Amino acid sequence: MGKNQGKTVYTKDVILVMVASFFFMFSVMFVTPLINGYAISLGASSSFAGFVVGIMSVASLFLRPIAGNITDIFSKYRLSLIGGILIAIGIIGYVITPNSELLLLFRLINGTGFVLCTVCMTTWLGALVPRSHVGQAMGFYGLMNALDMAIAPAIAIDVYHTIGYRNSFVLAAVASILMIIVIQFVENHALPKVKENKSKKKFKLIQKNAFPVAILTALFAIPYFITQADIVTYAEQKHLDIHVGFYFVIYAIVLLGLRIVLKNFFDTVRFGIWLYAAAASMFLYLLLLAIMTNDLMMGLAAIGMTVGYGIIYSVLQSTALLLAPLEEQGLASSSFYMGIDLGMSFGPIIAGFIDTYLPIQYFYLVQLVLVPLVLIVYFVYRKQLNGAIDQH
Repeated sequence: MGKNQGKTVYTKDVILVMVASFFFMFSVMFVTPLINGYAISLGASSSFAGFVVGIMSVASLFLRPIAGNITDIFSKYRLSLIGGILIAIGIIGYVITPNSELLLLFRLINGTGFVLCTVCMTTWLGALVPRSHVGQAMGFYGLMNALDMAIAPAIAIDVYHTIGYRNSFVLAAVASILMIIVIQFVENHALPKVKENKSKKKFKLIQKNAFPVAILTALFAIPYFITQADIVTYAEQKHLDIHVGFYFVIYAIVLLGLRIVLKNFFDTVRFGIWLYAAAASMFLYLLLLAIMTNDLMMGLAAIGMTVGYGIIYSVLQSTALLLAPLEEQGLASSSFYMGIDLGMSFGPIIAGFIDTYLPIQYFYLVQLVLVPLVLIVYFVYRKQLNGAIDQH
């Protein structure tokens, strides 16, 4: 385990970066459930409103490699600061925009800041902890993100019903400004690791060692984002008498407990064990969602998703960083997030095709094909992935 386990991992700088990441992710997740309705209220058609919502994910796919490359050139503090400022500008723009066309522009600005912050702050956190504790740090970083994804949308919806769209966005803007303030107190700005051979750095789309991680991340993310987007309508179409609003609340609570219990294992257990557990859990929760008829089955499915996505998320994130050389940590981080972007972008698209061409009872059963795909990718790259833990 290493004698550093515990106290020395969570230094002041590490805690501040985690707090800052909570604020920036909160600001982005707070806006997410409101932006579609806000665009329509500004006069956008349903199709254009959907474009406003989706442009952030599409832009992320193109911006991730750029963010990854520049993260390995400049200090993580500087880029996180720029990212935070862009998020704040974007959200303040939501408050003052008079029409949906300008809303699209501010959405792009917000999305650019989001890409910079996710890549830079992950890499920054990885640079602040010993290599032997990267897994544990990513576990708690992922927990911050999971909590934001669970609580920010719920708060946003309640607040919107009370004070309206524009005033609600002010709260998100405040959160982004708090993120900017918090990082001012981080002493270690994580300057880039530079090779002795100072030849000109080439632009890369993806970190080659992290390529299998990106593929696996996308495969695990697809059903997660499908469920996030469609579980309410799925339950309605099947006329299920369940409290579907509690699904992601259960997910977040169980994930919090598991990440705390498993924190010391993220850096000591080989990748394959996590992979098999996650693949089995994915199969379980997809099957339960396909056949669920009551709240108990829904709750068990949510618990299955905590391992089938929530836990493997952190393992994949730390594995990407461990497989990459120190001078390409930013690129490794962006490669991981490209997998998330692929899942976020194509998951709902795939769900649309399933819903259009197949009866609703097959909606989740069809997604079970992802389980053997996960296993195939793992078997092809198993030696490389299992060797990540040796890079501590």
